[in-house]
Amino acid sequence: MELVKGRPQDTQGRLEKELRVYDLLDELGIEYWRTDHEAVGTMEDCNEIDRILNVLICKNLFLCNRQKTKFYLLMMPGDKPFKTKELSAQIQSARLSFAPEEYMEKFLDITPGSVSVMGLMNDTENQVQLLVDADVLEGAYVGCHPCINTSSLKLKTEDVFSTYLKAVHHDYILVHLGNE
Repeated sequence: MELVKGRPQDTQGRLEKELRVYDLLDELGIEYWRTDHEAVGTMEDCNEIDRILNVLICKNLFLCNRQKTKFYLLMMPGDKPFKTKELSAQIQSARLSFAPEEYMEKFLDITPGSVSVMGLMNDTENQVQLLVDADVLEGAYVGCHPCINTSSLKLKTEDVFSTYLKAVHHDYILVHLGNE
């Protein structure tokens, strides 16, 4: 694994949803670095990727309320524990749980293990509310997947939370987790 600037030169075998991420980032003039790797599905799998990117890879959780009428994408540091009760209280949404896979694909065009803020580009009807732990905003860079879990990106935090989110017509709610 190595860190390279920008999109892959050879796009053969790459999924369209991954290429759309690079197209959008390039169109927005957002600088990014990429590393390709074996599929990852857990935060433990991301440790080597974290080292290569030299950035915090966020834990991204796709959540919903019990009625499955409100959906959330939570970005938080991978080493922080997630406590449903703590988050529920902050966003006034009782009974949060992991959202079913089909909604992840329907709204974000991503599959489990690939959950990423980049998926919001596919949520054109704003069905998903982004929630961001305050600690994520403290770093100069964030790491995420380009809608697939065989590549990881390093982007400037400011670019993601200003330029990118504005372009995909999403905002975020700031939350404070693990500070009990």
